[in-house]
Amino acid sequence: MVTELLSTSSADIEIAAELIKNGELVGMPTETVYGLAADALNPSAVAKVFAAKGRPADNPLIVHIADISMLTELALDIPEAAYRLAERFWPGPLTMILKKKDCIPDITSGGLDTVGIRMPDHMAARMLIEKSGLPVAAPSGNISGYPSPTKSEHMMRDMNGKIAAVIDGGECSVGVESTVISFENDNTVRILRPGGVTREDLLEVVDDVIVDPAILHELSEGQTVRSPGMKYKHYSPLAKVSIIEGEYEDFCDYVNQHKGNGVYALVFDGEESGVTVSALSYGYDDREQAHQIFSRLREFDLLGAKNVYVRAPKAEGVGLAVYNRLIRAAGFEVIQV
Repeated sequence: MVTELLSTSSADIEIAAELIKNGELVGMPTETVYGLAADALNPSAVAKVFAAKGRPADNPLIVHIADISMLTELALDIPEAAYRLAERFWPGPLTMILKKKDCIPDITSGGLDTVGIRMPDHMAARMLIEKSGLPVAAPSGNISGYPSPTKSEHMMRDMNGKIAAVIDGGECSVGVESTVISFENDNTVRILRPGGVTREDLLEVVDDVIVDPAILHELSEGQTVRSPGMKYKHYSPLAKVSIIEGEYEDFCDYVNQHKGNGVYALVFDGEESGVTVSALSYGYDDREQAHQIFSRLREFDLLGAKNVYVRAPKAEGVGLAVYNRLIRAAGFEVIQV
């Protein structure tokens, strides 16, 4: 298959929409990461997503919509709080887990009776959904387990020859996947996967927000995967990633003692000079770290890195999302210094 690189022009979005209607896959830019888009209601199209990514079939997909009116076409028993949250955060990086209607195939929902739904804050994504007239299932457009794509060239690296087209919508502004929540009751939500919408943001709309333990810990054997990004080792480059918790001086001492061929460090901006190994930085505050993290992890593979020691971000605000991605990239290996 020849993968066509499309622009965000109206004519090119029309081409992409026809591909979606015909059961093909399209790399779709969003504000979070690039998604691998397919007709969410077409089991054959969704099966192609799992095949292209090499994704486990019990890992549910998120369904993307372009208008709030599409919500009632896909979900049942929608809590009043969901509408308040949609008014506050849509379009944007928030996915809500809701009871699904029968039109959502089991392959899309990972066999669950629920489905994650969000409205992306990227004009090209919403145009694609509108012009296709279909809800679009779109997990991150990477090979399963690899760092998510935040640029069209990342998509082409992973999916060239496997899918029909990629829409080049520029670099993703957020840089990590959406926050995924479920509803405990009408005024309490549970964060299943952290993202650009933080616990503090959610507390502006609902009374209580529970942070699921699986965000920073492995699921126990047999535990149900309720959201993408919960169960499997994810976001990992070819290099071995280790998170280092501790003060900067202790981080530098540890890394400098482990220098060698193929050893790299990932640090905050301005901290590169403290280590005697080659280093990349990934921002200073949590939002910049989220914006850069996946690009940096991919860069290490281009550099031929074998071991990457990462200065741990603060696990608060959007930093919780960055820490969540890193701890899965590291296979839950955290070194205290």
